[in-house]
Amino acid sequence: MTSRYRSSEAAQSLGTPFPRRRTVVKAAAATAVLAGPLAAALPARAATDAPAFLHGVASGDPLPDGVLLWTRVTPVPEAIPGSGTGPDTQVSWVVARDRALTDVVARGSTTATAGSDHTVKADIRGLAPATDYWFRFSAGGTDSPVARTRTAPAADADVSGLRFGVVSCANWEAGYFAAYRHLAARNDLDAWLHLGDYIYEYKTGEYAARGAVVRPHAPANEILTLADYRIRHARYKTDPDLQALHLKAPVIAIWDDHEFADNAWSGGAVNHTEGAEGTWTARQAAAKQAYFEWMPVRPAVAGTTYRRLRFGKLADLSLLDLRSFRSQQASTASGSVDDPDRTLTGRAQLDWLKAGLKASDTRWRLVGNSVMISPFSFGSLTADLLKPLAKLLGLPQEGIATNTDQWDGYTDDRRELLAHLRSNAIGNTVFLTGDIHMAWANDVPVDAGTYPLSASAATEFVVTSVTSDNLDDIVKVAEGTVSALASPAIKAANRHVHWVDTDRHGYGVLDITADAAQMDYYVLSDRTDAHATSSWARSYRTRSGTQKIERTYDPV
Repeated sequence: MTSRYRSSEAAQSLGTPFPRRRTVVKAAAATAVLAGPLAAALPARAATDAPAFLHGVASGDPLPDGVLLWTRVTPVPEAIPGSGTGPDTQVSWVVARDRALTDVVARGSTTATAGSDHTVKADIRGLAPATDYWFRFSAGGTDSPVARTRTAPAADADVSGLRFGVVSCANWEAGYFAAYRHLAARNDLDAWLHLGDYIYEYKTGEYAARGAVVRPHAPANEILTLADYRIRHARYKTDPDLQALHLKAPVIAIWDDHEFADNAWSGGAVNHTEGAEGTWTARQAAAKQAYFEWMPVRPAVAGTTYRRLRFGKLADLSLLDLRSFRSQQASTASGSVDDPDRTLTGRAQLDWLKAGLKASDTRWRLVGNSVMISPFSFGSLTADLLKPLAKLLGLPQEGIATNTDQWDGYTDDRRELLAHLRSNAIGNTVFLTGDIHMAWANDVPVDAGTYPLSASAATEFVVTSVTSDNLDDIVKVAEGTVSALASPAIKAANRHVHWVDTDRHGYGVLDITADAAQMDYYVLSDRTDAHATSSWARSYRTRSGTQKIERTYDPV
């Protein structure tokens, strides 16, 4: 395994908004949890009563002295995800410096119960910084696969480089997760960032690939209950490419809306009908519980995903939760995008972010951000492009002026944050974003209307979707057709946008050095092909001290 933390510590040995839906749903569908859909969340297994690790193993949230380990054990065949059945089962874990697990540095055990859907987390501490480790779970004589993880550098370490995979928006029914496979094939990732929409909540067929289901998810109904969310997470965790990536590197994840429901906000969602689908409070609680059960993520403030990780003196990473505290998206009924009483972040989270950015003493300040912060005007797009773009963003298809689900819909929060960066001379802030199913490379202007005369307060790299429909899919034309027309119009109306690709699916690889932060954008040959190839598309970087994006012509 190639080490990517090039520091002296490496030698230490120890430790969107998508198709608008019907407004009424059959109440019976909300609670139908049948044996067939439950079983569909599991891969095939031998006819044995021995425990099995059918959903892989994973690690996440690396610290200088530790990492969070995760698995799910199926103790007996009938203890399928979401069933609420199955015996308490002792699960042990071992962590070693070598793949053969002979140089053991930590071991322990815990009990998997039906109360946590037989998921297991072990928050390992006492490890060495900037070090590769391997780990395995065991139960009843059965061993899980062996996985690799890596700790973060010490807080005061001089780190010369970091490399992260970056992904967003993986819709099971819309294709295969080849992006994960290609990231797993790399041997240079310190971790990978998932910027939201790790799962999707829709019923089968409601949101697929150009309207066609590539592979059915489970359960077939829209997920509403705790059992539903558990089954859907379980289905995703059976994907071999996702399992492979979790085996190779720790994940750092935040949620966006589809871990709950389309265009979720603190009090509801577009894809939620109060009453017919139960209460939003209960649905949100179920989604959060299942997420923290099934993801190697440490719950942070008030059971949310906003938290901060540090990678030596080179970078810190502020991770945002832009669903739990936000006001309803702006409309005639809910207020204007400029209303100072409306918020995207919530007061406490915005204050936390501002204070952390100001206090940061690292070279780079990275922000894991689930929706685009750069302003976006539609400009002079023709009607045939404007309508599908509005559909992709979940907006009215006539007379639109802004995407109110992203920071454009909460301009007071954005103004306050960008003014804070400028007034405190906080440089080298890079927003890392998903959600919009397009790839972007943006300056983040203080005043888009006067840019480039106005200052750029930060930069932003936006990754496209792993599989979820983008513009060419909605229009149902050949890949690249829409981007060739839409991208020039978008750039002409948004001078801070250096590049936008509206059509392709893929992932990013972010490389950080003292001199520059560079995003290499990769695209897939065909999301509906389980064996899709990957190719490099473009690279952009921001050099230290500039707060500007520039193109570079080779991947790192």
